[in-house]
Amino acid sequence: MDLTQGTAEEKNRRAKKMMLWFGIVSLTMGFAGWTSAYIVSSKREDWVSDLELPSAFFISTVMIILSSITYLVAKKAVAKNNQKKGTIFLLITLALGVTFISLQFVGFSQMLENGYYFTGPTSSIKMSYVFLIAAVHIAHVVAGLISLLVVLVQQLRKKYTPENMLGMELGATFWHFLDFIWVYLILFMYFVK
Repeated sequence: MDLTQGTAEEKNRRAKKMMLWFGIVSLTMGFAGWTSAYIVSSKREDWVSDLELPSAFFISTVMIILSSITYLVAKKAVAKNNQKKGTIFLLITLALGVTFISLQFVGFSQMLENGYYFTGPTSSIKMSYVFLIAAVHIAHVVAGLISLLVVLVQQLRKKYTPENMLGMELGATFWHFLDFIWVYLILFMYFVK
């Protein structure tokens, strides 16, 4: 496909989608690096292998999966020109995203209550990785929430129509990526002892 062909609008759409995918690939590389370092570090003598992840992490996983579903429902509703349903499901997605982040912090509190710290004499390299990986993901979810707020504001301004959904499509793609990466991370931290 010749990327220089097409109308200015088509080229703009392709460029924005390509930039999003470049960002997603670079974020994937970052998380791959951290999980690779986690695996390499697991060979250390001081590695804690009996750590149980906090229950709040698993509950938050359900929240982020549900939020991906609600974003998908919102997108499909707008594609069918059901603007009210689209707006309602974007609001639900926002609430689930905020709940996800809140539960992540509850998970951090649970780890601290169990005597696991990020740094200091009572910390371990494994706990440092768990805190780091979860915190970096939270930072990206905050970016996803900002993106979602932009999409929601544009939806309330009636910018999106079945013919013009680029912003919503880009926001949904990024949100689904955040969902996928968290499911990967929680499974990774659960199974790689």
